[in-house]
Amino acid sequence: MNKSKSILMLVLALCLMMVSVASASDELPYAEGTVLRMATGYNSAKTGLFFDAETAGEGITLADGKTYNSGDLKPTWVEVQNKLGIVFENKYQGNSATAEFDYWKEQLDQVDMLSGTASKLSEYGESGAIVNIADYLDQMPNFKAYLEANPIVRLSITGNVDTGAIYFSPYFDGVNDIERMPLMRVDWVQKLLDGEGEFTAEACGTTKAPVYQPYMPTEGKVDIDVVTLDGTAVETITKDYDAAGNIVAKMNEVGEMDGVAAVNMLRKYIDEAYNGYYGTERSNLFIGQNAAWDADELVALVRCVVSNPQTLNGTDKVQGIFTREDDNNQRRVDMFRLAGHLFGVRGLESRQDYLYVGADGELHDARIEVATYEALSRMHDMVEEGLLSEAFVNKESENTSKYLENDLGFMHYDYNQTQTIYNATKLQEGEKYMAVMCPVARWYDGSNDDGVYMRFTESWRSVKTDGWGISVPGVAGNTDKLNAALSLIDFAYTPEGMILLSYGPDAFIKTKADGSYETFMFNGQEMPVIADATFEELYAKASGNYTNYARFYLGSTLSFVKNQAFEYQCTHEVGREGAGHISTAIGLGTIKHPELALTENPWYTSVPTVLPTSKADNDLINTYTDLVNQFSGAKGEDKVNVLVDIIAGGFNFEGFSSPEEAAATVAEKWNGDAYLGIKEWAWEDIQDYYANL
Repeated sequence: MNKSKSILMLVLALCLMMVSVASASDELPYAEGTVLRMATGYNSAKTGLFFDAETAGEGITLADGKTYNSGDLKPTWVEVQNKLGIVFENKYQGNSATAEFDYWKEQLDQVDMLSGTASKLSEYGESGAIVNIADYLDQMPNFKAYLEANPIVRLSITGNVDTGAIYFSPYFDGVNDIERMPLMRVDWVQKLLDGEGEFTAEACGTTKAPVYQPYMPTEGKVDIDVVTLDGTAVETITKDYDAAGNIVAKMNEVGEMDGVAAVNMLRKYIDEAYNGYYGTERSNLFIGQNAAWDADELVALVRCVVSNPQTLNGTDKVQGIFTREDDNNQRRVDMFRLAGHLFGVRGLESRQDYLYVGADGELHDARIEVATYEALSRMHDMVEEGLLSEAFVNKESENTSKYLENDLGFMHYDYNQTQTIYNATKLQEGEKYMAVMCPVARWYDGSNDDGVYMRFTESWRSVKTDGWGISVPGVAGNTDKLNAALSLIDFAYTPEGMILLSYGPDAFIKTKADGSYETFMFNGQEMPVIADATFEELYAKASGNYTNYARFYLGSTLSFVKNQAFEYQCTHEVGREGAGHISTAIGLGTIKHPELALTENPWYTSVPTVLPTSKADNDLINTYTDLVNQFSGAKGEDKVNVLVDIIAGGFNFEGFSSPEEAAATVAEKWNGDAYLGIKEWAWEDIQDYYANL
């Protein structure tokens, strides 16, 4: 390794507080060429360690100048294999973590490492089928140092508080950063709201009869802290309901109205409620660095959007709020995540099931709380007004690319990089799809009985719910296999391993004439710059979608720590603009979020990804079939999530006639109370363990 690379690795090591970077093979010796049978990948045949036939075709040449065929190891894993002297054998069936584990769980002697959910790997670890990695931490100096530097990670992956057992290597899709964001066609907001005088249009539609009722106050004043438009400071602005009224209440008084009238009513409201703060650039209420929008203002805006398609896209119809794939349950659940965001409901974007830590320090489950179903009911009111996409309601096979490239959709809640890339690949000049500030809502963080009007996001990156485990039957009696698998995990937490498993091999990284890395500052660290050929290939082969490119072609970001520095470089400039606004707001404290620590106010503590429930507890939870089957977040036509269904269809389910009955049914008939009791015991145990760690 040359001097420049050595310095970079040292800097990374110090930042990660890795006091020891001894070779894992020194601590865990194994024979050169030890074979590991890998049933590992992300969620499809395309996202494994080896090239699938569809991706490789007749042979595919990448930016490293090498040609790969179906069945070949991807470049990242060729390099890992070479560095560690391990031979990887492909056993991956191309499934999600849940399905992959289920495929192998009765034949674990056929694999050495496998993908699984954290809960399943921990459950089977407790039964003796998955290796307890904690038994070997003293021989894994890099992984151990990472856990010592990040104790909340240790808490999140501990599967047994008596033994301190760890049954999976954690996966981080970024750490301690925001994950999902609201995204809008900002050019549409500007067309409707900006400028002198009144809005006019040659043609428009009409709003539907109002159903949605005000969420925010209808009188009084609410002070909101915002970042200044230039992003340099924080200032307080006022929503003056005494002066302007509530925009939803005012629209509802009129009833159905034409789109032009709706826009002008919203314009007048913004001027009066904010005392001219936004001037003629009223769109900044929603899209600016100094945005302060809330759920009611969003409803008013979407009413204006869907009633003015002729102005926005030149057709007779435009969809309001949509999900990325309206027929995919895994993406449809983003709609109730947005509901939590809009209406101040915790647990709908939890790191584990629907759990969150309350201000009382105890666990709560959003599925058994009335507030959850009240938020969903508000979303269904929006459906009744045609403000959510028809494709979402009908589970049609529509997706983001069709909406955006055809100017058919206004807004959804998703990942910034993968969605704003459409600015380069689908949108036309003058069109702009961008992440916008989190909404203001009333959050009950325990600081007062009436709640706090503030911005808060529960979408905060921590340990993911998937990981890789080591099969006890697979490595039984073979120390070489066991040590090789443990060494692989430890290598992933070296500075070199972190770069390789995020970026891919050096051939995909930009280097100077002396062979050292080109670097840039990212979150206070020097990180490598990707090669020009890599960037070009990203667009040529994956339409600019960094995640797909890394997983499909490089084989990186499949597990362990995914460093966001690569993704940031691949984010479209529009994506960086919106994310930059949000990042600034987080840094200045105007967007709050869960903390990866046991906080003084427990409401701000991120719930651990795994809680140490016993095998008996897990077996009992598995008998709660309604609770398990009716709240799925997985992909598949047979998957059901009643929270999504309530948004789309209302309370048209057995025993569900109101928010109160819905919460009571889930709590009592579907064993929600019993489930929460089991998890609460585990939460108390893990806190005691953490205090003595």
